[in-house]
Amino acid sequence: MLSSEKDTNFYFPIPDILESDGVKLVPFIPAKHASSLLQGLSTTPTLTQCLPIGPYTSPEDLVLDFWDNRLKPSPSSTLFVIYDKTQPDVNDEAAGFIALINTSLQDLHTEIGYVVIFQRFQRTHVSSNAVGVLMRYALDLPERGGLGLRRVQWQANKLNEASVGLALKMGFVKEGVLRWHRVLDKGKEKGHNGGRHRKGDPREGCSARDTAILAVCWDDWEDGVREKVEEVMRRRK
Repeated sequence: MLSSEKDTNFYFPIPDILESDGVKLVPFIPAKHASSLLQGLSTTPTLTQCLPIGPYTSPEDLVLDFWDNRLKPSPSSTLFVIYDKTQPDVNDEAAGFIALINTSLQDLHTEIGYVVIFQRFQRTHVSSNAVGVLMRYALDLPERGGLGLRRVQWQANKLNEASVGLALKMGFVKEGVLRWHRVLDKGKEKGHNGGRHRKGDPREGCSARDTAILAVCWDDWEDGVREKVEEVMRRRK
């Protein structure tokens, strides 16, 4: 039976709702949200080609692999379900999901990852609003309802122009590229770096990707990025 409880293992308290005028983010609850996420992924099967998760055949399969085995065990990670507040059926259909990962309580940083927007909501305000809401939550000081973190990171396949472009639009600064950063499982070679294979490699036959690293730091945030993000979130496309 799927759990009906929200994440209590994350380093920080998780509000029941994080929102802008355009979207609301709610903590992932397996019994409540797993079927909706599975349905969304099934309408956009190419999404998992760029991610180290899926495809999945059942809600239980999704929860076991993505939640129970990957995110929930670590206090550095948590997952949110995205809803489009401009839709009349706002609570009926998830627009996607988004996570905070690689969070450090000691060093006051986090990373926005697993940014997945389902097909019907792509090329709308949903992605920028979801990212902006998490940026506010992470970078605003506690007196403004945030966590007061110093750095929010973003990683993307160097060839994933949509992901890198979204980060740049939201004020992230490109810091560099990690070459041969991730081994791609067989069947998930989309976006490989084109490098040659080496005979005798422990994972011979598996391609690799190069990863672009971007970030927004607290001083960027206070020196104009917050206003930039608010402006982007006011747009509806």
